[in-house]
Amino acid sequence: MNADGIAAERPHRGPDRRLIVLMITAFMDMVGLLMVIPLLPFYALDLGANGFTVTLLVASYSVAQLVSAPLWGRFSDRYGRRPALLVGLTAASVAYLVFAYADALWLLFASRLVQGAGGGTVGVIQAYVADATHPSDRAKTLGWLSAATNVGVAIGPVLGSATMGLGRPAPGLVAAALCVVNIGFAWRFLRESRTVSPRSTGAVPRRSREAVIRVLSHTTDPASRLIWIYAFAIGAFQASNAVLALFLASRFGVTAKTIGFFFTYIGVIAVVTRALVLGRMVDRFGEVRLSRLGTMLLAAGLFSLPLTNNLVTLALAVALLPLGTAFTFPCVTALLSRVTPAHERGLYMGVQQTFGGITRSVLPALFGLAFDHLWIGSPFWIGGLLVASTLMLGARLGSYPELTDQPVPPVV
Repeated sequence: MNADGIAAERPHRGPDRRLIVLMITAFMDMVGLLMVIPLLPFYALDLGANGFTVTLLVASYSVAQLVSAPLWGRFSDRYGRRPALLVGLTAASVAYLVFAYADALWLLFASRLVQGAGGGTVGVIQAYVADATHPSDRAKTLGWLSAATNVGVAIGPVLGSATMGLGRPAPGLVAAALCVVNIGFAWRFLRESRTVSPRSTGAVPRRSREAVIRVLSHTTDPASRLIWIYAFAIGAFQASNAVLALFLASRFGVTAKTIGFFFTYIGVIAVVTRALVLGRMVDRFGEVRLSRLGTMLLAAGLFSLPLTNNLVTLALAVALLPLGTAFTFPCVTALLSRVTPAHERGLYMGVQQTFGGITRSVLPALFGLAFDHLWIGSPFWIGGLLVASTLMLGARLGSYPELTDQPVPPVV
């Protein structure tokens, strides 16, 4: 066993029991989340919102997440991943109850802020995976985890649309109930992954503010480059998603009752790619080159969306989005886990979410303004340009010894 608490001498060939439980937990969490997310723009429009307000509503989640993510990461480095995850699930259940009975825009905003505060544990989940897997298997394992969550992406929207027939509060109430069940499951079966504490090794993790400042001041460090790549790509992708429902409603007549099928299509592609294709692609190309390929596919999908004029071209353009994200984000996160020391892994995963949260907060508002005042396809072209620009940040990643199979030196 090494300092990470994993068997360094032989890679895992599949997820161990802890990761299977984590995947089930993440799947159930995503079902609840996707029951309400596709409905959020339509609920907001019913309460008098416009495109700009909808994107602000979407961004509010990221505002709360960017503040909480490094704090949760540092908390999990000191006290464990499991307690942080349980608190995050509890926050989600409260948020769904508020969503269910929201009869004003400020209540929808409150729901998103509460959920975003709990959603800061995304970095904790990534750190959990890194704790429990060999470095060479992390991208594949993150892909399996993503596949599990994308099954939730495929099921959640359809379940949310179906429960609308039971009344407007029903999707939020069902999502809250699922979350409570998930909390009980995680409490019973999810085991702690953090086997070595910073205090037992004598290592002193830096403060959240110090880690953020380092990313800003040491932009050529591999960790900083990876965090910036993630931030720009995830921000552009999520901001495009913020106006996607409005785009589909305007051009293709999609409604709250049919939007779920669209997200199911994306989810199925994402699951197949991450569960069956990603691992083989990582073995063949490596994380660095595969992340570049994913970036190009994601940019191509965003550029293509405004050019679609029928369901066939829409299906082809949209298919590039889950392919691009499947190859980009697991690889970037796996590479980040390699260049950060074990006692600060949760912290840096949280910092990654903070920088991603900043772009996910700012860009949706800008994309909403572009949708309202320029052209309904302009947000996707802007997003494509931002994603493509990250290729320059990743140009030198292959030259860093930390991102090869050599031993990982500590960050100083």
